[in-house]
Amino acid sequence: MGAPILLRTLNCNVPLLTYLRPMRQLDAFVPHAHWLLRAALASVFLFHGIGKFMDLAGTAEMMGGMPMAVLAAVMETAGGALVFIGGLGNDMLTRLGGLLIAPVMGGAIAMVHWGQWSFAPSETHPMGGMEFQVTLLFIALYFFIVGNTTAEVAGDPSPAYETSNG
Repeated sequence: MGAPILLRTLNCNVPLLTYLRPMRQLDAFVPHAHWLLRAALASVFLFHGIGKFMDLAGTAEMMGGMPMAVLAAVMETAGGALVFIGGLGNDMLTRLGGLLIAPVMGGAIAMVHWGQWSFAPSETHPMGGMEFQVTLLFIALYFFIVGNTTAEVAGDPSPAYETSNG
């Protein structure tokens, strides 16, 4: 059923990429799409960082001391804010924000979530697994590595699906 019907539906004399041409209407949004990742990452870390400041004693008890609690709260809050504010044009702020968030996520994975992938809590992992934390870590690393660089600046001026016919 699957592939043969698809091949009969598509005109085999037309390059497959031609069918993706309507997606080019989304190209107008490409310069602003980074805000989706920024908003997601920043909101998580601002929420958790400010939450740690609001209950430093409880955070210190969970993390094994006040210095670690304050450090985590500062790194989370500052990292989230910098990734978001950096999107207004400051590449260094974006990269610094990603750099502050990455070790926090590495520590959370190693100390709390390692050994279970699924985010759902279990008997062995009452705080859940590392699925969400790994995703946040990779997004933070993305912002650390890429900063505010666009595909055009990086030497890839056209979408991957563009054909020579325009």
